[in-house]
Amino acid sequence: MKKTLEVSYTPMMDYGAAWDLQKKRVKEIDQGEASECLMLLQHPPTYTMGSQRHPEHLLLSKDELKDKGISLFEIDRGGDITYHGPGQLVGYPLLFLEGGPNLDLHKYLRDVEQVIINYLADFGIKSGRKPKYTGVWVGDRKICAIGVKFNKCRNYRGFVTSHGFALNVKSGIEKDGFSGIIPCGIQEFGVTSLEECTGKHLEVEEVAREIIPYFTRVFPYEIQCQG
Repeated sequence: MKKTLEVSYTPMMDYGAAWDLQKKRVKEIDQGEASECLMLLQHPPTYTMGSQRHPEHLLLSKDELKDKGISLFEIDRGGDITYHGPGQLVGYPLLFLEGGPNLDLHKYLRDVEQVIINYLADFGIKSGRKPKYTGVWVGDRKICAIGVKFNKCRNYRGFVTSHGFALNVKSGIEKDGFSGIIPCGIQEFGVTSLEECTGKHLEVEEVAREIIPYFTRVFPYEIQCQG
């Protein structure tokens, strides 16, 4: 019997509010008080700096961040600095991974990448992984960043995942936000978007709706939509 996955889409949510919501839901899943979920949403312009902590990869001063209206958060996921903003679909899978000899945290990352790779393939986009780096790439340009945290359970043997993926949908996002950082600390490669790769006009909400069945092909859940 498949487990239930609650799926929601929020057109815009401040990063801090989404982070607090993730932490609250992770505890509730661990305590058996809430179901696992997939939060799909967009953020206002935001830089997030992961556990690697390379402040030199942020190219803007505090005053420049303020002038541009970009927030900055130092957060608890793995990885380096990245950008979130309008025109990008962010996905936070909050899933329980049962502990034991078959638990493979590295495979979880690869599975999240595979969801995006499969989705892009149906657009005729050949994407894949790049050695040494996480995320999904189209040639030498990253179209989807991935960074996660594995929260150790207190009441079960295993982990609850948080954070997740950020798929660039709208063209222009490459210049709007990524120009102010060295994305993920990678200087030699750039970023791209779904619109740039397809030449089509796409809406983020449409992509959110379409990506759900691709998610459940890799992660076998019964979907319960909440908006």
